[in-house]
Amino acid sequence: MNTAPPAGPAEVARSRPPVPRRSMVRIGRWVAVPVRRSSLFAAAVVLVLLGCAAVATLTLGRLGIGLGDLPSALMGEATGKNAFVLNRLRGPRLVVAIATGAAFGLSGALFQSVTRNPLGSPDVIGLSAGAGAGAAAVALFLPGTLPVSVGALLGAVTAMGVVYVSTGTGFRSPGRLVVAGIGVSAMATALTQYVVYAVERDKASALTAYINGSLAARSWDDAATIWTVLLLCVPLAALLARPLGIREMGDDLSTGLGSRPARITTGAVLLSIVLSAGAVSVAGPIAFVSLTAPQIAKRVTRGGGPQLMMSTLLGALLLVVADLAAQQLPLFDNLPVGLYTMAVGGVYLGYLLVREWRRPVV
Repeated sequence: MNTAPPAGPAEVARSRPPVPRRSMVRIGRWVAVPVRRSSLFAAAVVLVLLGCAAVATLTLGRLGIGLGDLPSALMGEATGKNAFVLNRLRGPRLVVAIATGAAFGLSGALFQSVTRNPLGSPDVIGLSAGAGAGAAAVALFLPGTLPVSVGALLGAVTAMGVVYVSTGTGFRSPGRLVVAGIGVSAMATALTQYVVYAVERDKASALTAYINGSLAARSWDDAATIWTVLLLCVPLAALLARPLGIREMGDDLSTGLGSRPARITTGAVLLSIVLSAGAVSVAGPIAFVSLTAPQIAKRVTRGGGPQLMMSTLLGALLLVVADLAAQQLPLFDNLPVGLYTMAVGGVYLGYLLVREWRRPVV
């Protein structure tokens, strides 16, 4: 017979698993997001890596700014070649890459959270394919009338409109959303390939670079566009962080806790679409950043929930590093940055497949 005395309050407290320590990240007076200390440390590391990649982007190569001249150049004292590189060649490209990657990463985190699918992203529901088709249609039917970037935005919006109508339930049903998106994506891709074959060879080469995603020849106007979209959407995403975390517990439980799953789903999907459409309008449909950034964020932080902050930072880091490779790797000159992100995404999908094969069958 066990005659051990019952554990006292101190023993019970010591036997409980440690609760992760959390801090509050505040955006203005009304938004306060709880964040684990480990997530803050991981975010700091990613920010350091992002800073290193940014410095490498501005300094490496034959046209790079000397490392010793970089501080004064950033303070507005650049002249001659350094001024050209910072203000025209690499500066706008870097700023666009940071915001575009962040927008794709946050968009993917929102979409994967509401679909509860690690392979979910706005790419899956036809947004990127629609953007490519819109850009292709403008290049073929309205050459010189509308910019290709405007065509990409119109194509993305049209694709999302078709998906919205096709599901019969708007954006409230993740399953129908994915199925309708795959169909729209297939049709948009067919249109894009037709245009590539139909237009002249020189135009087809430029169009192929754009529909694969490119950061070449970006301007400060492009930077202003994507940063405006990002700064408007980040506070709204922060407001959704807690409801999304509750929703991942299941619709029944989240409803019991006072949440409204249908509204949360629709709001998150709409915000994801706005972020992706803004990114596509300035850089083209760059693939796999929105797919991989949220999954890397979950593995880095080892935490539950949508991991919006880490996904945003990792999206920026992934795209800046991919664009650095596109600029500096000597074996593949002038390749669009989207081809490098496709390679990363292919490696990630291969990793997922191997992991699934090794998982024991129950």
